[in-house]
Amino acid sequence: MLNIVKKLWKEEKGQGIAEYAFILLLVAVVCVAALKLLGESIREKLADVEQGLDSDNI
Repeated sequence: MLNIVKKLWKEEKGQGIAEYAFILLLVAVVCVAALKLLGESIREKLADVEQGLDSDNI
Protein backbone atom coordinates (compact mmCIF):
# COMPACT_ATOMS: atom_id res chain seq x y z
CA MET A 1 0.00 0.00 0.00
CA LEU A 2 2.82 2.37 0.86
CA ASN A 3 4.46 1.71 -2.51
CA ILE A 4 1.25 2.71 -4.32
CA VAL A 5 1.04 5.97 -2.37
CA LYS A 6 4.71 6.73 -3.11
CA LYS A 7 4.18 6.01 -6.81
CA LEU A 8 1.11 8.27 -6.99
CA TRP A 9 2.96 10.99 -5.08
CA LYS A 10 5.90 10.97 -7.51
CA GLU A 11 3.87 10.56 -10.70
CA GLU A 12 3.20 13.91 -12.36
CA LYS A 13 1.24 13.00 -15.50
CA GLY A 14 -2.07 14.57 -14.52
CA GLN A 15 -0.71 17.12 -12.12
CA GLY A 16 -0.66 20.06 -14.57
CA ILE A 17 -4.27 19.57 -15.58
CA ALA A 18 -5.31 19.19 -11.96
CA GLU A 19 -3.55 22.43 -11.05
CA TYR A 20 -5.22 24.31 -13.89
CA ALA A 21 -8.60 22.87 -12.89
CA PHE A 22 -8.04 23.95 -9.29
CA ILE A 23 -7.07 27.47 -10.34
CA LEU A 24 -10.12 27.68 -12.62
CA LEU A 25 -12.34 26.49 -9.78
CA LEU A 26 -10.83 29.06 -7.43
CA VAL A 27 -11.36 31.89 -9.94
CA ALA A 28 -14.97 30.78 -10.49
CA VAL A 29 -15.66 30.72 -6.74
CA VAL A 30 -14.17 34.21 -6.31
CA CYS A 31 -16.26 35.54 -9.22
CA VAL A 32 -19.47 34.05 -7.84
CA ALA A 33 -18.71 35.43 -4.38
CA ALA A 34 -18.00 38.90 -5.82
CA LEU A 35 -21.25 38.87 -7.80
CA LYS A 36 -23.18 37.77 -4.72
CA LEU A 37 -21.65 40.54 -2.62
CA LEU A 38 -21.82 43.31 -5.22
CA GLY A 39 -24.80 42.17 -7.28
CA GLU A 40 -27.44 44.30 -5.61
CA SER A 41 -25.38 47.49 -5.64
CA ILE A 42 -24.51 46.95 -9.31
CA ARG A 43 -28.20 46.43 -10.07
CA GLU A 44 -29.06 49.68 -8.27
CA LYS A 45 -26.38 51.63 -10.17
CA LEU A 46 -27.61 50.28 -13.50
CA ALA A 47 -31.18 51.22 -12.56
CA ASP A 48 -29.99 54.77 -11.78
CA VAL A 49 -28.28 54.97 -15.18
CA GLU A 50 -31.43 53.68 -16.87
CA GLN A 51 -33.57 56.27 -15.11
CA GLY A 52 -31.11 59.00 -16.06
CA LEU A 53 -31.24 57.97 -19.70
CA ASP A 54 -35.03 57.77 -19.67
CA SER A 55 -35.36 61.24 -18.12
CA ASP A 56 -33.08 62.85 -20.71
CA ASN A 57 -35.14 61.60 -23.68
CA ILE A 58 -32.20 61.78 -26.01
